[in-house]
Amino acid sequence: MRLPAWLAQHLAALRALLVLTAIVGLAYPLLLVGVGKIPGLSDKASGSMVAVGSTLIGQSFTDADGNPVAKYFQSRPSAAGDGYDPTSTSASNLGPESVVDTLSADEETASQSLLTQVCARSLAVGTLEGVDGSRPYCTADGVGAVLAVFHRDGFTGPITRVVSVNQTGTPFLATYEGVAVESAKNDEDYQAQGAVITPIRGDAPAKPVVPADAVTASASGLDPHVSPAYAELQVARVARVRGIDEARVRELIAEHTDGRALGFLGEPGVNVLELNLALDGK
Repeated sequence: MRLPAWLAQHLAALRALLVLTAIVGLAYPLLLVGVGKIPGLSDKASGSMVAVGSTLIGQSFTDADGNPVAKYFQSRPSAAGDGYDPTSTSASNLGPESVVDTLSADEETASQSLLTQVCARSLAVGTLEGVDGSRPYCTADGVGAVLAVFHRDGFTGPITRVVSVNQTGTPFLATYEGVAVESAKNDEDYQAQGAVITPIRGDAPAKPVVPADAVTASASGLDPHVSPAYAELQVARVARVRGIDEARVRELIAEHTDGRALGFLGEPGVNVLELNLALDGK
């Protein structure tokens, strides 16, 4: 007996639902659970929880006021929620062209460009570690060194006006090509007024002392590692505050450095939580 077309279609859909449920809802999850039990992966699959956090998720090592605790190695910055929030994992979504701050007396509408965030972080790390925190395109006070340059004929012709767009105080340059540099005013969009946005490199070294991962957040905002270069930058401070030999601190760094995945993917990384626990003897 031939079934009506509508009934045959419903039965076919039901069979597809049952098959896909068995594959996607049962077989696939069970397969992943089995993979998670493979030696070498089981610790990551179960979360690697320790009493003070997870070795798979970054965290801050700061006091109640948000200041770095000097005896601990510091993690890389995080843009996930208020920092290292696994429920808000994300990057800042700011790109290399984000160089102009939004200046406003209202804190809710004011925001820093990616350039100023990098400059401020580099200056802070340099101060903490006692090294040169300067970077190209950054001012001495830790904001993006960017000018809004007005030309008589729009994009060409003599310069008629120059504004340091990220500074409401004294501009980082007194003059630019013979024209006095003005400080910025809150809630002004100089680019919309026809200015040419012009970053100024300055005289910072081409290779900054402060590594890139010390001033930029990871894509997830949860990276538990720092580069060996950033860890090395922190050795002198941690050893001095703890009263131990720098060589011993470097030994611990080496013990808690993960190599490249599969031997060739990515870069080596130092697990900050594991390293700080080792320093505490836990």
